Amino acid sequence: LSWPHSTMAECVGVDSSTSAHTMDKSIILPPDEIFRNLENAKRFAIDIGGSLTKLAYYSTVQHKVAKVRSFDHTAKEAHSDKLYEISVQEEVTARLHFIKFENTYIETCLDFIKDHLVNTETKVIKATGGGAHKFKDLIEKKLGLKVDKEDEMTCLIKGCNFVLRNIPHEAFVYTKHADSEFRFQTTHPDIFPYLLVNIGSGVSIVKVESEDKFERIGGSSIANLPTPALMFSYFGQRFDELLQLASKGQHTSVDMLVKDIYGGSYGSLGLTGDLIASSFGKSATADKEFPKEDMAKSLLHMISNDIGQLACLYAKLHNLSRVYFGGFFIRGHPVTMHTITYSINYFTKGEVQALFLRHEGYLGAIGAFLKGAEEDNPNQYRWVENYAGSSGLMSVSPDMNPMQRARSGTFDMLEMDRLERQLVKLPLLQDPSSYIPDTVDLTEDALAREYWLFCFEDALDGVVQRAVASQPDLPEAPERAEKFRQKYRHKLQTLRHQPFAYGSLTVRSLLDTREHCLNEFNFPDPYSKIKQRENDLALKYYLKAVKALEKLEWEDRQLALVSGVLAGNVFDWGAKAVSDVLESDPEFGFEEAKRQLEERPWLVDCYDQWFERLKGPPHRCALFFVDNSGVDIILGVIPFVRELLSRGTEVVLASNSGPALNDVTNVLTLDSFSYSFLLSSRLDKVLATLVRERKTDLVIIEGMGRAIHTNYYAMLSCESLKMAVIKNSWLADRLGGKLFSVVFKYEVPAGKPSQDCSASIPL
Repeated sequence: LSWPHSTMAECVGVDSSTSAHTMDKSIILPPDEIFRNLENAKRFAIDIGGSLTKLAYYSTVQHKVAKVRSFDHTAKEAHSDKLYEISVQEEVTARLHFIKFENTYIETCLDFIKDHLVNTETKVIKATGGGAHKFKDLIEKKLGLKVDKEDEMTCLIKGCNFVLRNIPHEAFVYTKHADSEFRFQTTHPDIFPYLLVNIGSGVSIVKVESEDKFERIGGSSIANLPTPALMFSYFGQRFDELLQLASKGQHTSVDMLVKDIYGGSYGSLGLTGDLIASSFGKSATADKEFPKEDMAKSLLHMISNDIGQLACLYAKLHNLSRVYFGGFFIRGHPVTMHTITYSINYFTKGEVQALFLRHEGYLGAIGAFLKGAEEDNPNQYRWVENYAGSSGLMSVSPDMNPMQRARSGTFDMLEMDRLERQLVKLPLLQDPSSYIPDTVDLTEDALAREYWLFCFEDALDGVVQRAVASQPDLPEAPERAEKFRQKYRHKLQTLRHQPFAYGSLTVRSLLDTREHCLNEFNFPDPYSKIKQRENDLALKYYLKAVKALEKLEWEDRQLALVSGVLAGNVFDWGAKAVSDVLESDPEFGFEEAKRQLEERPWLVDCYDQWFERLKGPPHRCALFFVDNSGVDIILGVIPFVRELLSRGTEVVLASNSGPALNDVTNVLTLDSFSYSFLLSSRLDKVLATLVRERKTDLVIIEGMGRAIHTNYYAMLSCESLKMAVIKNSWLADRLGGKLFSVVFKYEVPAGKPSQDCSASIPL
């Protein structure tokens, strides 16, 4: 059984020099790392294959959340110095747990579950997979639950639909020799139809047309060739070891190629010289022993090529462009993924891509769980991966030790938290299917990846200090903060070596991972005390700032309002360059921030085009996504909004649903809603409805996180403003600017009259 990799050998008690065949099967299960929240677990499901068991269960997790206190401002409170206050409250979240372990450990794991299971309401465990019958009596005896077997293919499809719908970077293309071997695909809004090729003891090819409509349209027994008997009798290897052997082999010494027959390529038939003409062709005609690694490589190529050709034929026959591969044969092994990818590319001439799934090993368990939870209708909710409790995609290097290699490319643990709101795409996106929120993919940009990983690790001490300071009345806070430090540092180290662990690595995903780890140890908002003080001071300065704006002529006021939004954006405790200034100079204020801004012309400067637009008719409704802490909202955004309102423009102000490290808490939104900062998949359905009803024709996005790290290239069907101050020296230098350079990007959809604005920076 596997958990965080640094403790794997220690917990399992395996000597690294011991082979997998003779390793000690004793096991110690740390309850804070594996089978978590068993005390209130219910609705169990299990998928037992030939060598791996996948367990699923539902639990509820109680954690702290930061809420803003509403003030009445009646006579009783009129003389209070506090205009703004944050309190910490308890909240319960639904969580799904999926755990994978070797069948060898099944009895020990069942004993552990039995000893820690408190909830006795659960009477049934849903089961699927070929081993469900074999272990039925053991499960019923150990857990006292009745085993209710579900159809394996139905569970597989339900699980596949679930991960494609809920995990944005679930599917990936494998490119062996690229800088980034894993290229994650943005899930299309409509996941149907698709072809699922499941390669286990045999091959099943399934056409999936909707949630409940699928059909097995073909298959093959070809994958049965590398049976355990064959592997042990000839190769003396288990399957994972066979793949390791194959990775070192040269199939050309065993296979007969086109050039071996014709002396080169066969041009009239379009056959290149390196194409395999006959698998094992040379071994059949030569009276000599061939290296086992070469034979293993030839066997793997033969199976993969046949499966790839079958998949292509069925995809073309049914006009399907999305083909997903899964099953025991895959399991993230680079050798199998590469050979299948090559086969698909060859037979379709690049028209169809071979797609693999990060969580393909869990599909059956997820589907079995969903079958058992149908009365709760889990598909009505959105679920998000909890990075703090999920293992991540492991390294696939051929140089791993046997313990790691046996689990390469799979997840040991997966946790998913339920979102209570229905989330949809912003209806103002020009093409939702092509929307990619993140500006830079750190998985592919090694230089940027190394910098940002260093940046987040360097900031860790400061986050820990602020987390402790945010809970001065809780004596155990330092201990929890230290556990957070260890957890997040381990995640960063994992991502340094395996940037593909949680899908595409981005600045946003690094922030998400940090937030998940903070929440795991009950630090909902480490910056709450700072925000409280900052918002209180800004509210007291607000009237003075507004009166100063009102004294300006209309033309001067428009530039001053934009400068105010930008100056407010400077106040960012998550940016080291800014936090150093704020900590060293407590008197640093709004006017000082204005003086820090780059003089015009800005790095990206579309202000003249925006100013000309303001001379025209007012917008019907503006949707304003806001970011950062109190000075930003109170002294920057709200005066800007007042000007829009005075023009007759209705304004919807939207902020994050929870207090992220650098985000305003949502007391200051102008409506009753609060939202996340992505325009796709994570937008509240109520907001999307409001946008349509109010006929929104202007979207404003401010802040470095919203307007540069994400959404910079987002194409909208209405006018848009993207405003940010660059508060990171490395990023500023990379973009050809300097610290506190300004991005002011005004865009008009194609086909509508506009003046040219050069808004290109080398992101």
